[in-house]
Amino acid sequence: MGLTAIVNKDGRPGGLLRLAAMLCLITALFASFCASASAAEAPIHGTAFSITGDASRMRVAMNFDREPNIRWFLLRAPHRMVIDLPDTRLALDPKALKSHGLIKTVRYGTVAHGASRLIITGEGPFVVDRVDVLKNEDDSGYRVTADIKAASEREFAEALSVQAQTTGSTVSTDKGARIGKAADERHRFTVVIDPGHGGIDGGAESPDGTIEKDVTLAFAAQLRDKLAATGRYDVFMTRDSDIFLGLDERVDIARRHAADLFISIHADTIRVKSLRGATVYTVSDKASDAESEALANRENLSDQLAGIEVKEERREVADILIDLIRRETHKFSMRFADTLVHKLSDVIGMINNPHRYAGFRVLKAPDVPSVLVELGYLSNAKDEAQLNDPAWRDKTAQSIADAIALFATRRTAMGG
Repeated sequence: MGLTAIVNKDGRPGGLLRLAAMLCLITALFASFCASASAAEAPIHGTAFSITGDASRMRVAMNFDREPNIRWFLLRAPHRMVIDLPDTRLALDPKALKSHGLIKTVRYGTVAHGASRLIITGEGPFVVDRVDVLKNEDDSGYRVTADIKAASEREFAEALSVQAQTTGSTVSTDKGARIGKAADERHRFTVVIDPGHGGIDGGAESPDGTIEKDVTLAFAAQLRDKLAATGRYDVFMTRDSDIFLGLDERVDIARRHAADLFISIHADTIRVKSLRGATVYTVSDKASDAESEALANRENLSDQLAGIEVKEERREVADILIDLIRRETHKFSMRFADTLVHKLSDVIGMINNPHRYAGFRVLKAPDVPSVLVELGYLSNAKDEAQLNDPAWRDKTAQSIADAIALFATRRTAMGG
């Protein structure tokens, strides 16, 4: 067939040429459609996982080549955040998944129908501030960021309760036990006991070699067991072995458990060896006396002794609400201190003016009533003998337990 067969006399393409052009166009469109369909069917790729932050707040971030469609929810026992990613394939650097700050472990894998699942396990309870899916500024894809912060068991339970009623995502506990119940109804009066010092920080030491960190741990364990035996409280210890904890870590533990009461146990030494007896301290910017100020200064140096850089004191958000909370907390601390002095005075010896105050850093949680109890002085032989006597520790722990029972009853009667 010659060229004249497919070109008209006026030079326009003939029928066969138009048909060929149309077939080429259809083929090109089909190829383009197939390419687009193939791209749409291809899994989204997730890479460049990162964790930043500390034990209080953290951000989890991950990059994707296309916009992901994510779904997340919380699970308890242990505390986890689960992120489901339909039609997604994850290829994450194992080094980026190591534990850090608030996050204990990060695991991921493939689930049904080509979806991926990322599981973030916390060192303790936490809440999710926000989750965002954002387009990268360089137009190279998208990123997902999740901001989480340390929380109390009560706050985690509240988040689970809201989740159960709005999405039904979690089945970690019986549905009937969660829906329709306020978190406060499940919250028992919570006591956090803080055995002072520990690890590299031994604290005070007597002439005969009794070390404060051992005395405080032994006493705290007896007090914990006595409180737990009543069945009335949730009881936690900041440490139950010979480990070092920073002062802020001790405060964070109390806040994480939504403590209703924080009791720090100590047994110091003093130059006047004849001085003996117990003392109860509450926090104040101005010390009640020179000895209290000196004691607070010594205790506040615990972090430096362990080689930790002491940074400028952390400050909560300075607004009217926080100030009101701090004032209310201080009132409760003072009330418990007075109750505790009364109960202890009936059983053991106390120094003159046994309720004192100073700027103890470990007592500065704005929302947890807190006291520091100096059980006695290791510099005094009689006090040292008592501190090493399990029977004396038992009756002293019972007096503190009695004071806690009164305080808890009054707090409950006041609605918290």
